Amino acid sequence: MLVIFICVLLFFIFLYRFLVAYGDFTLMSKKQPKREEIEDKVVWITGASRGIGEILAKQLASLGAKLIISARNEAELNRVRTQLKGRHAPDEVMILPLDLSSGEDSLRVAVEKAESFFPDSGVDYMIHNAAFERPKTSILDVTEGGLKATFEVNVFGTITLTKLLAPFMLKRGHGHFVVMSSAAGKTPAPGQALYSASKYALNGYFHTLRSELCQKGIRVTVVCPGPIETSNNAGSKVPSEVYLGVYSILSLCVLIVAIVPLNMPCGVSQQKRVSAERCAELTIIAATHGLKEAWISYQPVLAVMYLVQYMPVVGYWLMDKVGKNRVEAAEQKGNTYSLSLLLGKKKAP
Repeated sequence: MLVIFICVLLFFIFLYRFLVAYGDFTLMSKKQPKREEIEDKVVWITGASRGIGEILAKQLASLGAKLIISARNEAELNRVRTQLKGRHAPDEVMILPLDLSSGEDSLRVAVEKAESFFPDSGVDYMIHNAAFERPKTSILDVTEGGLKATFEVNVFGTITLTKLLAPFMLKRGHGHFVVMSSAAGKTPAPGQALYSASKYALNGYFHTLRSELCQKGIRVTVVCPGPIETSNNAGSKVPSEVYLGVYSILSLCVLIVAIVPLNMPCGVSQQKRVSAERCAELTIIAATHGLKEAWISYQPVLAVMYLVQYMPVVGYWLMDKVGKNRVEAAEQKGNTYSLSLLLGKKKAP
């Protein structure tokens, strides 16, 4: 009986930890970034003028990194630089305006400039954070223009930049690509077909790049965040408490279904996401610990990712049940992570 009791207790502890998790178990086991992996290293960040990119710049500067920050808006990059504090910030922070859709010749010039900023070391970390995402819409409403715009930035530009920078890293015998992918690159994302396709492409490319070049000193960390809370003021604090999602948990076991609804408001106003600050911190933790892939999300997205990865029949069945309702919820600007999507309940207008 004692053994049974211990087993049941351990199961409930595991269940609780899973329900309140905000990342995959490997990532959750790493508590702090390794400062020695960042201090005095050259880190190039794309999409650094706002959101997660801006917050990554602030956190990396505080850890002693030498930064190169890029985005299309030079004025915003200057604003970000003035707010950075650290051993090499703001005075040694380099601004490099960059448009990932500008073509290979333009990107080659950008890489050469980036490598020349710190000639004694070159670029140690390349953080691919820039991305293009359109509003959620039906897959039937996808336009050729939207397809080109999404893939020019999310795939073609990112891959071209990597191809141009990798030889410099190989010559030095080390380098690390950190790729801000998405949960939409691990699971179906109804209403986000183009964005999802672009992130699947990135995942495939960078995992293959690592397999080919890891023995030559090239490391890759693919980060897959789910819904992230960003604010107009990227430096402001965002509440980190979570009201646990439920629709993905239903497919795990009946017990979870019984527990979660008792504690979880499902209304749009109650939807909680991982804060941008926490997402950036976890990204740095994943990179400095050399993780090959990291998932960042509260439930239910995290559970869906586990299901699709390890129980694909159940995971895809679940997303098939949700798909049509999620697109409709997006069109009505409703909660696209609600229990009602699985159960088919209509939300009050």
